[in-house]
Amino acid sequence: MRPYTLLFNAVFARMDPETAHRLVFEGVIRRAPLVGPLLRRLCAPAPSLRVRALGIDFPSPFGLAAGFDKNAEGIQGLGDFGFGHVEVGTLTRHAQPGNPAPRMFRLRADRGLINRMGFNNGGSAAAVPRIERARLRRRRPVIGVNIGKSRVTAVEDATADYVWSAERLAPIADYLAVNVSSPNTPGLRGLQELELLEPLLAAVRRAAGETPLLVKIAPDMADEQIEGIVALAARLGLDGVIATNTTVSREGLRAPAEEVEAMGAGGLSGAPLRARSLEVLRRVRACAPEGFCVISVGGVETGEDVLERLRAGADLVQGYTAYVYEGPFWARRINRALVRAGWRGSAAV
Repeated sequence: MRPYTLLFNAVFARMDPETAHRLVFEGVIRRAPLVGPLLRRLCAPAPSLRVRALGIDFPSPFGLAAGFDKNAEGIQGLGDFGFGHVEVGTLTRHAQPGNPAPRMFRLRADRGLINRMGFNNGGSAAAVPRIERARLRRRRPVIGVNIGKSRVTAVEDATADYVWSAERLAPIADYLAVNVSSPNTPGLRGLQELELLEPLLAAVRRAAGETPLLVKIAPDMADEQIEGIVALAARLGLDGVIATNTTVSREGLRAPAEEVEAMGAGGLSGAPLRARSLEVLRRVRACAPEGFCVISVGGVETGEDVLERLRAGADLVQGYTAYVYEGPFWARRINRALVRAGWRGSAAV
């Protein structure tokens, strides 16, 4: 049993998940640059894993999904631990505290999480100087920035909200992701309807300029809707799709139904999402045009999971929930598993 697993079982599992996350983030991730050279020797992805996507060379195909580093405060530390890219956010135009706590719950038997965080963040403008500082580092991960709608902004005003953030963040992001798929902001998922999504994405595309732009979609859609969004994104000149966000489904869980019900509303992530996320990846890849970037996220835990996504057509793969159960050296283990499997990236040197 790994040291982190012992620590998790003895300490973190007894804590509120959000408190445990904050302790690891402040005590480990933000302090990691103090021993950055040592960590990079231990965790740096092998040169054979370099992959080119979105016109960018990524050190590894495996990165950290949005939601972990909401305020762009741990980019360098997360890169030092081996993540090839870090997608920060979700960032909103207005700073907001998110939903009332408790708002994150572990499903240990299912290796999953339920969260209704509600885009808690300090706002897009406040993150700008932190991202700028991270970009100055010679050895850093690729930096993605995920933007969303502020809770105080009416749905009919959502486009202006996204554009405001895009104008400030696109110039300093390696790529920008539009989040219209979180279940924890009222009205947000409704923006995935094509008649609402088209003007929003068109406006953000203009605001993003030359910065690669992707849209993040939910797993709880019919195939026809998924295909419609991919076709729309391609027609508007977006560079790709991130599939998928969390699910509102509670099917197939090992946890007792009454326990899950007591946790309340929120998005389910982790291992229970694995099968559906893979299905959506295959559907997106099947209908996406050549050169369209697909980032797969949802239920990824092991190097074998990452390989499965890459072989199913993903250009890049992200994880988040398994970090809770695997700890800070998770990306290192993923990268080493890819090397052992003989996988080579498209930009391997």
